[in-house]
Amino acid sequence: MSRAGDRTPAHRREADDSSSQALETGRNRLVVAGMVFAAAFLAVAARLVDVALIEPDPHRRLARGDEAAHERRADIFDRNGVLLATSLGTASLYANPRKVIDPSDAASKLSSVLPDIDTIETLAKLSGDGSFAWIKRNLTPGQQYDVNRLGLPGLDFRREAKRIYPHGSLAAHVVGFTGIDGDGLAGIERSQDAKLAQAPIYLTLDARLQQILRQALAPQIERFGAIGGGGVVLDARNGEVLALVSLPDFDPNAAGTASADARFNRVTLGVYELGSVFKIFNHALALETGSASLADGYDASKPLRVARFAISDFHGENRWLTVPEIFMYSSNIGAAKMALDYGAQAQRQFMSKLGLMRRSPIELPEVGQPMYPAPWRPINTMTVAYGHGIAVSPLHLASAVAAVVNGGVMHPPTLIKRRPGASVPGTRVLSAHVSDQMRRLMRLVVERGTGKNANVPGYLVGGKTGTAEKQADGRYLRDALISSFVAAFPIDRPRFVLVVMLDEPKGIKESFGYATGGWTAAPVVARVIARMAPLMGMAPVDEEAPDVRRALAVRVNSQDPWIETF
Repeated sequence: MSRAGDRTPAHRREADDSSSQALETGRNRLVVAGMVFAAAFLAVAARLVDVALIEPDPHRRLARGDEAAHERRADIFDRNGVLLATSLGTASLYANPRKVIDPSDAASKLSSVLPDIDTIETLAKLSGDGSFAWIKRNLTPGQQYDVNRLGLPGLDFRREAKRIYPHGSLAAHVVGFTGIDGDGLAGIERSQDAKLAQAPIYLTLDARLQQILRQALAPQIERFGAIGGGGVVLDARNGEVLALVSLPDFDPNAAGTASADARFNRVTLGVYELGSVFKIFNHALALETGSASLADGYDASKPLRVARFAISDFHGENRWLTVPEIFMYSSNIGAAKMALDYGAQAQRQFMSKLGLMRRSPIELPEVGQPMYPAPWRPINTMTVAYGHGIAVSPLHLASAVAAVVNGGVMHPPTLIKRRPGASVPGTRVLSAHVSDQMRRLMRLVVERGTGKNANVPGYLVGGKTGTAEKQADGRYLRDALISSFVAAFPIDRPRFVLVVMLDEPKGIKESFGYATGGWTAAPVVARVIARMAPLMGMAPVDEEAPDVRRALAVRVNSQDPWIETF
């Protein structure tokens, strides 16, 4: 007899067969599961390749949150590390119209929390046949919260970067602005667009000087009823632009709402006949070529007539003038006669050396092309001598004057801060001796000539006034002036050049009805220097000290006892 627990060989074989079948079934299931997972991974990989390499629609890629398509743009700083432009993360609202259940209801509700969107336009987007449509870019956190509360199907958010300009309009014409997609449209944002994708940029601007210049210029424009104006502060030793203001200006945070006039850069893009400031170059060339010396003189007793043209002085001395007096009294007659002595060819070559016949190399897309005579006739030689018949930007003027006063070396203007120890490019355009003579003449203008309103005691300001009539329809307009002043200081060893220009100022009672550069632009220069000099660590000097007087002495004429002792 067998026990209940005993198994026959037949029973054991049956059990072994059942176990083998179970193992085989399990193995088959694992193989099938593995194939399913492999297929899933292949599908995901195929989709990634499709999105990254094949799919042509960038909006669909944005809707899926492709962060690589919207990398953060680098910051822009001033020379001292003050932040001028940065990017902040924001949410942008988009819709998949195919998933929107009720477009009319959705458009109405969205308009209730986003009042600046157009309801009809939004309805059209939500009713479309596509799978992607932007509703509103760069929402505030509060707006994103309000949209989320609506609970509308078919809507979602995309993380983006919005360009922010913390100082608003302060450096708008230099920094520029970007478009809604983050691409540079103006200023440094445009010219350095590729570089800003890689690294931050430090400018030569000093935000403090930028503010000082703007605060001095804006009230003067309003006081004299001008339509605009501009100013620039340049380091005479290396061409670095420390401040650049064009008014009216605009807020780059809302550049789309700015007028064309506000976006126009009067300092780099505008070109103007700047008048008597060009006598700086006229005198420098006459002294450099040897066609005149400080001891020479010219007859300025009556207007100079050439064919149908007559060249006269604004407030003529009506007598023989020495070369220093021609500069000090700003005589057009004397300047024109000096120019005839050195000739058209020398004048044209010198203007070219000073960069006054080509676009400025400044790192901005908004730069103007100078206008000059073609052909260059004798009458043009005479008028160019006192700044008529040639049009340049205020930045052109600043760069050229810097070369005249800094010892005779032309440094290209720049807005990009150089690395410490980097070499400064420069080309000699004038002898050091003539540069020294021109510094003395420019100081004479501020001490005793037309630039007295630019004087700042203790800081040895030198400069030159300029006033020119604007042209329209081929004729000059007596009541539409460009009034300017260019200064260098301290004039014995110039560190800075400053140009201020007012566009169409009107005479007022305090200026006795005059709207010339000496009345309108020179006072702005004085205010800027008085504030910036201490900020830049410049201590005032004793202007009557013998060494100072000797460094700036110039003999005006033989009857001038004030200067004969030197």
